[in-house]
Amino acid sequence: MIKKKKFDGVIEAVHYAPNGQIEWVRAYERKGFVFTDWLKLDRPTLVDRLRDGARFYIGQRKAYLGNDFDIAEAVRLEGEEDSEIVVAGEAKGEQDHLEGVPIF
Repeated sequence: MIKKKKFDGVIEAVHYAPNGQIEWVRAYERKGFVFTDWLKLDRPTLVDRLRDGARFYIGQRKAYLGNDFDIAEAVRLEGEEDSEIVVAGEAKGEQDHLEGVPIF
């Protein structure tokens, strides 16, 4: 039997500011046993949740299956606390990058 990954949220799309930082993401969050409809989270909110230990993944909700997602890479913070970047996948560099996420 394949073990399901436990996660607190799924990021489905991202919007970057001209400076390369995430401006906002479209995400679903776990609320108990269910997930919310999509939410628009700004960068400070996302960073705060990641700092608090929330586990976000890149992915998409499966059609007609409210709590099932196709998930890929984990989202993580890298760098010093004052200059953290939000990354997923094999991303390296000086700015936020969520590899494989559609951009709005």
